[in-house]
Amino acid sequence: MTAVTDHTDHADRPDQPGEEHPANASPEEATSENDLPRHTSSEDEREGEGENEGKKRAAEQNNRDSEPSKDEPPRNALSGDAHARVERHQAGHTPLERDEAGHARVKADDPSARAEGGPAWDDGLIARRVSETANAQAAPVVEPKPAVQAPPAPLAYDGPLRSRLDALRELVGLSRTRLDSRTLAEAGRVLDEAAARRRLSGQHTVVAIAGATGSGKSQLFNALAGVAISETGVRRPTTAAPIACSWSDGAATLIDRLGIPGRLRRRPLQSAEAEAQLRGLVLVDLPDHDSAAVQHREQVDRILALVDAVIWVVDPEKYADAIIHERYLRPMAGHAEIMFVVLNQVDRLPGEAADQVLDDLRRLLDEDGIALGEYGEPGATVLAVSALTGDGVGELRESLGQFVAERGAAARRISADVAAAAARLRPVYATGRRAGLSEEARDEFAARLADAVGAVAAGDAAERAWRRNANRACGTPWLRLWRWYEDRREPPTGRLTVRAPEDEEATARQRVEQAVRTVADRAAYGLPAPWAQAVREAATRGAQGLPEALDEMAARATAPVGRPPRPGWWPVAVFAQASMTILQVIGGLWLLGQIIGITSPNLGVPVLLMVTGIIGGPAVEWSSRMAARGPARRYGLEAERRLREAAAGCGRARVLDPVAAELLRYREVREQYVRVMGAAAPVG
Repeated sequence: MTAVTDHTDHADRPDQPGEEHPANASPEEATSENDLPRHTSSEDEREGEGENEGKKRAAEQNNRDSEPSKDEPPRNALSGDAHARVERHQAGHTPLERDEAGHARVKADDPSARAEGGPAWDDGLIARRVSETANAQAAPVVEPKPAVQAPPAPLAYDGPLRSRLDALRELVGLSRTRLDSRTLAEAGRVLDEAAARRRLSGQHTVVAIAGATGSGKSQLFNALAGVAISETGVRRPTTAAPIACSWSDGAATLIDRLGIPGRLRRRPLQSAEAEAQLRGLVLVDLPDHDSAAVQHREQVDRILALVDAVIWVVDPEKYADAIIHERYLRPMAGHAEIMFVVLNQVDRLPGEAADQVLDDLRRLLDEDGIALGEYGEPGATVLAVSALTGDGVGELRESLGQFVAERGAAARRISADVAAAAARLRPVYATGRRAGLSEEARDEFAARLADAVGAVAAGDAAERAWRRNANRACGTPWLRLWRWYEDRREPPTGRLTVRAPEDEEATARQRVEQAVRTVADRAAYGLPAPWAQAVREAATRGAQGLPEALDEMAARATAPVGRPPRPGWWPVAVFAQASMTILQVIGGLWLLGQIIGITSPNLGVPVLLMVTGIIGGPAVEWSSRMAARGPARRYGLEAERRLREAAAGCGRARVLDPVAAELLRYREVREQYVRVMGAAAPVG
């Protein structure tokens, strides 16, 4: 007997109940692809089990009979004709079939027969055996090349969804240094799941059947599959582990993503109509979401986060249960387009009670915020069925078939997940208030810093210095001499300052700190808490060392030591004051000469000269003082302006620029958040 082994990748085929394929099974114990059991009635299954047991015993007897002796050639050799037929089978010309003894033989290529058999269900390594009793020549074992099946096309997202995913990824990247990992965990999970789902089949739709204990979801699962796959009964909980059923090949990776092992993967009853109607469907029966076993509830929550759509099964007794509404339906209100809500066991309701319960169920769903897909609007599909009698199952199967045929459930699920993650992040990105740092707040901050460094006092001092210099240049010498004398006579205790330099420095530091706190509060107003905290921290970091920097800046910005600049009329005023002084001297000397007899007596002229000098000197000084007011004021304002600009520049570099950078980052993440939300909801 020669074993021809097919190494085709059959990862999609689920193991049948009661069927085991041990890893150390011999090729003779492995079954052929044509021997894979189909789900039929219980009588057919028992008959099939009897036939298989008989075939096993016949195969064992053949193995014992076919043991080669020392004088016989090996029995696993093929005759020339059989060998040629096997080679034609390997080349793809003829398939293999089994004879009555359970051995595989070469079958003529019959397209009609292949069509009746349907597509092969690939689910693992299948051993095919070929036996020829008339062979006399030994032939080598022939191993056919594995048939390579093209993987299903991956899922493709449309442009808006890709844009929203990119924006969410950018949003998470910009926010990692401002938000804690727990806040961004859900958004990161959505991005990971979206990337994982995109790499998998886009031709399949994974739909989970979820419900409470006793709702009949497993019974509905079996009704949709056309065969008893999931166990039903009065024992609670009945379903202990999720079971997957696929209507077409190529869904192995999707089921692997759900973590469902091969022994819990099933194939529905083969029917051309059902195969065409539900092609691409992967149906998953979940444990009870209200199960007393914690691991059951954990499995439900885990798989519900991975499937493309959900069929919620409720019964007339527990359809208003708070557990399903508060824990699942209400939080998943944004996923209405991928939800089916099925009222099962309507056969238990008499008369019009089914319609009344269904209306009440719609009312509860509306209170949960779930949009109902009525009158052609997008939303959840609400149906009433009886899995026991079959009422409404055909309508559910038809709706489910149309839903699967659209091939859009996975993208809608990801879009709803993105919207839900963005809604959870709304408090940290949007507050509905205007945020930012106004020009008024900036000017007030600069004014506070200028006040802290004494810009006004410095301007007044510069103005006084200009006037003092003007008085010295244009005042009478006698008045300057008198002022000098008064200054010398003034006791030093009369000029003590009210505050000590240490007090002045402490006061200036307090003013700087107050200015920083004020501008930080104004900049943080209207921001979400994390970003407001980031703005305040940036302002606090900039305030460190700001008073010292302002002192250094003030020392550089003050006017240089020396005389202030003089206007063009100063030489004229100095010359006029000197002339008045000369007239006084000449008149005085002339009178003195007349007194001692040197000159002839003539009081008029000397007295006139002296009076002119005495009156003209103060007049020139007063005129110069009046004329110096404008230049002195401008000089003081210029000094104040320079100091204000220097203080504002120092404060801008150390405080305002870091605060503005945080505000700019917030505006960037807010723009990304608006892109993530899309048209789902307005951003305040």
